[in-house]
Amino acid sequence: MRCKISIECIFDNIYKIEVPLPQNPLKSINSYVIKGERSLIIDTGMNRIECEQTLKYALAKLDIDLEKTDIFITHMHADHSGLIGKLSTPQSIVYFTKEDAPYILGTNWEEFWLEEANYAKKFGFPIDSLSNAIKKHPGYKYAFRGNLLSKISYVEDQQVLNYGNLELKCIKTPGHTKGIVCLYEANKKLFFSSDHVLEDITPNISAAYENKNPLKEYLESLDKVYNFDVDMVLPGHRRIFYNLQKRIDELKKHHEERLNEVLNLIDTKTPNDAYKVASLMHWDIKYKNWEDFPIAQKWFAHSEALAHLLYLVDTNKAKILIQDDKYYFLKT
Repeated sequence: MRCKISIECIFDNIYKIEVPLPQNPLKSINSYVIKGERSLIIDTGMNRIECEQTLKYALAKLDIDLEKTDIFITHMHADHSGLIGKLSTPQSIVYFTKEDAPYILGTNWEEFWLEEANYAKKFGFPIDSLSNAIKKHPGYKYAFRGNLLSKISYVEDQQVLNYGNLELKCIKTPGHTKGIVCLYEANKKLFFSSDHVLEDITPNISAAYENKNPLKEYLESLDKVYNFDVDMVLPGHRRIFYNLQKRIDELKKHHEERLNEVLNLIDTKTPNDAYKVASLMHWDIKYKNWEDFPIAQKWFAHSEALAHLLYLVDTNKAKILIQDDKYYFLKT
């Protein structure tokens, strides 16, 4: 098969590979390779043939020996972790956080999605659409399946990994997921930001049953990395950029505006659920009407609307009304 690949040498022995995500608004994921006596792959792409063929072809072009290569997974989402079973060898170490481990490894997989469905239903997602939404969710369709034969190493905040001539400090930045972790190389002033800080798009902050106020965590995590001395930001998606603080300021402003938008979509008398609020919000997506949104995009929009609503509750600007086991929101 002929693979159209994009390999870019970023810095010394660091390479960026664009792994395609077909029929996905994200378009592609950036997989980074640190080449050395023992190499490191940072994130992999989804567990689908297009991702696997592109990444393996690129690794072959770079003369990467997978038996002398470890894998760092920044967080649980399938576009970052799906190929660990296809790339790792018994000689590999696969790094990720304990918080995201059950979802990366598929532990209690069906139970996890059942909990997700029940949580979404409680906050207004239509019951008759739930099964279809989950089956079409990329995190369900393209996640890792099977038993991982390589060694697993759970990383901790501030832990340092040495690859090539790099000292990579693990920085836990919960928000996008509970266990997302970035990598900071202070000597070279490099920041592998995963989906914590993106330049061209805003990271999705979704409320799920295991994460009750993800937006609060996310904003705190932005503050955690704000003063890092960084010359180059290497994100999980789209283009590399160079002004970390400026982008963090923009992201915080975005969520402030989002919170104001959501607050204006609820009132003091008529309760609204998160699904209704999501349908009224502005989304930067090509579909003009909420009815035209693909079901997977409705799921993401609902979860993000819910994250902002829960933040408003936590800051006493909104309150929850429970009726018949359904949760609705009112302005205080």
